[in-house]
Amino acid sequence: MPDWLLWALAIVLAVVAGWAWSEWRRRNSGPERARRDRPRPQRDRPRPGSAAPRPGRGAGTRAPGRPAAPPRPRAAERAPAGTPRPGEVWWAEVPYADGTGSKVRPCVVLRADGRGVDVLKVTSQDKSNRDDHVRIPTRDWDPGADHDSYLDISEPIRITTSALRDHAGRCDPALWRQLRALPHLPTS
Repeated sequence: MPDWLLWALAIVLAVVAGWAWSEWRRRNSGPERARRDRPRPQRDRPRPGSAAPRPGRGAGTRAPGRPAAPPRPRAAERAPAGTPRPGEVWWAEVPYADGTGSKVRPCVVLRADGRGVDVLKVTSQDKSNRDDHVRIPTRDWDPGADHDSYLDISEPIRITTSALRDHAGRCDPALWRQLRALPHLPTS
């Protein structure tokens, strides 16, 4: 077997291994993993201070003739920890405008639903001379920043929830009010 063929095979295997490792890390990080790894509450024991179950109605039993239905979540449990909320700043994998790749960058969440998240991307480049960018204070959510950044308000970007990497903090309240007043931006 020629040496060049062995080297080509080694390069292809290295690329495939790198891709597989990247995919594994992407799938095992972020909000989904936090929800998966969270310990589940034990419901078979009564809470301290709560009434004991009535005779014949212990855990796992139901009244005759009633269908088994899953319990409705309480309001505090509807949005699990790690779910993006409007006005928050998150680090996320944001695609380039030309579709050639993506970059992890800070974003402001405008709206989140079961299908994805609408965000505005943040750049550290000076865009003070442009009408489609506004200054965003960064020290609240990036203590290591030595200057403010700029928020691209021209068009929201739709990303999947799995593209979110890390919660950074909250958007400046005055800026958030300004963003909510813009008619072309979908905020909840």
